[in-house]
Amino acid sequence: MEAPPVTMMPVSGGTINMMEYLLQGSVLDQCLESLLHRLRGLCDNMEPETFLDHEMVFLLKGQQASPFVLRARRSMDKSGMPWHLRYLGQPEIGDKNRHALVRNCVDIATSDNLTDFLVEMGFRMDHEFVAKGHVFRKGIMKIMVYKIFRILMPGNTDSIEPLSLSYLVELNVVAPAGQDIVSDDMRNFAEQLKPLVHLEKIDPKRLM
Repeated sequence: MEAPPVTMMPVSGGTINMMEYLLQGSVLDQCLESLLHRLRGLCDNMEPETFLDHEMVFLLKGQQASPFVLRARRSMDKSGMPWHLRYLGQPEIGDKNRHALVRNCVDIATSDNLTDFLVEMGFRMDHEFVAKGHVFRKGIMKIMVYKIFRILMPGNTDSIEPLSLSYLVELNVVAPAGQDIVSDDMRNFAEQLKPLVHLEKIDPKRLM
C-alpha cells in the first residue's frame, strides 16, 4: 500500500515554543587541553561531564523541496538512558542584533524502538556518526567540546575513525521564544575563550 502524501507541519514544544541559541567553532587536537583548562576555570562544573553518543539522521521526503529531518541519538557509555528524538528548525539568521544563530528546537526522550518507529513512518536514515566529548555548564549555558567519528561499517559503532584533526565546540542555550537577551551573555562568554577558539554565528547553508 502506497503511503499518503506528507504535509510538513510546524513543530513546537507543546504550549511553549522553545528556541536554541547557538554559537560554534573548532579547536585543533593539540589545543584541546588548553581549552578544557580555560573552561574549568570559567564554568560551574570544574570537571566536565563526558559523553559517547551514537546519532542517526533520518529524512522524510514530502511535497516540499527540502526533506523533513529528525535526529535520533542514544548514549553508548551510560546504560539505561533513553533514546532522544530531536527536531531542529530552520535557522533565523537575518537579525543582526542577535549574536547567536536561533532555531526552533524540540527534544524528547523516547523508548529504544525509536529507529524502528521512524522507518515505519516512512523515514530513511541518511547518515550516522559517533560523538565523543565533554560538557561544561555556566548558568543556563551549555558548552560542548567533542570529536565526530565516521562509522566505517553501517550500524557498527565499534568500527569508527575520526572525521578530522579537530574538536567541534558548541555554546548553546535552549529557552522560550523571545529570550534574545541570552545571546548577549553567550557573546560575552565566547569573548573569554579567545584566542583559543572563536565561536561564531554560523549559517549551516554556507557549509553545504
